[in-house]
Amino acid sequence: MDTVDIQLDKAKLRRTLLKQRQSMSVKEWREKSDRICTTLQTLIHYDEAKTILAYFSFRQEPDLSSLFADTKYKWGFPRCVGNSLSWHTWKSGESLQINSYGISEPHPDAPIIYPSKVDLILVPSVAGDSRGYRLGYGGGYYDRLLSSPEWANIFTIGIVFDFAYLPQLPTENWDKPLQAISTETKFLIYA
Repeated sequence: MDTVDIQLDKAKLRRTLLKQRQSMSVKEWREKSDRICTTLQTLIHYDEAKTILAYFSFRQEPDLSSLFADTKYKWGFPRCVGNSLSWHTWKSGESLQINSYGISEPHPDAPIIYPSKVDLILVPSVAGDSRGYRLGYGGGYYDRLLSSPEWANIFTIGIVFDFAYLPQLPTENWDKPLQAISTETKFLIYA
């Protein structure tokens, strides 16, 4: 399969899964998100971390916000800067701004978090597969991040709902597998 076919397959799969995700009731979305948070809180990688990078839920992504009030951790969130992600600290209750994609992010003057200080990255994903690969939104932000040497050895957990955990996703040579994937019913480690 050539690159054009893979891109078309990814785009079609992305549309189908996003539609399915957005068709969930708020109650179902909240319950499944809470179960993912409970699972994450029981993990050794999570428990031993000091600085965790996460995301603010967008388009009914699994919502991890119940974790962010835990001051045991330093929380970092992305800002889209050009075609890259810049990570900044954020504490529960601080104001946010909305970027051009409609996603909440910390203010530009929030302190930057550098890779050497990061213990764990919770990666938003449209889908994940049995090999640890993820399907993102198509912008390549996380693929570029995880390809850079300073970020490559940080433990990553893809966050998806069960219905979006698939046997195999179409992949390209720049796709980087994650070390683990968490859903509302399972946690799988690949590293």
